Amino acid sequence: MTKNPTELTVHNLSKVLDIAFDDGAKFSIPFELLRVYSPSAEVMGHGPGQEVLQTGKREVGIAGVEPVGNYAVQPTFSDGHNTGIFTWDYLYKLGNEKDALWATYMDRLHASGFEGDSGREGGISLTGPGTGNTIAKQSGGGCGSGSCGCKS
Repeated sequence: MTKNPTELTVHNLSKVLDIAFDDGAKFSIPFELLRVYSPSAEVMGHGPGQEVLQTGKREVGIAGVEPVGNYAVQPTFSDGHNTGIFTWDYLYKLGNEKDALWATYMDRLHASGFEGDSGREGGISLTGPGTGNTIAKQSGGGCGSGSCGCKS
């Protein structure tokens, strides 16, 4: 059953999205986590195993958030990425599984050759094992723009 938000607040200074749901759950989700787990084709690919590791997103901000019907929001991130539609269920999942998702993100950075949390800094470029792509500071654009690696 879909949980519906009762509050949604963008905190640009602390770079977190606070969201409360009608079941009483409340989450503070860092912008960086939202960006690296964007449900867009640019990030998720077009199927399992096609995910693209996002790097250099430590300082990403949110420039705006638009509602999508009554079921989602579409943020515009400061790096220009604006193609992810975050459903209420997906935001709940991100909030509820934040620690595990963060650990997975850090594991993926380390597997790609980044030490510590260096993969989170801006302006980096790497072709690493397990990435499948050259990872570079990415600037938005959506599927079909070439930025997600698709050829359409």
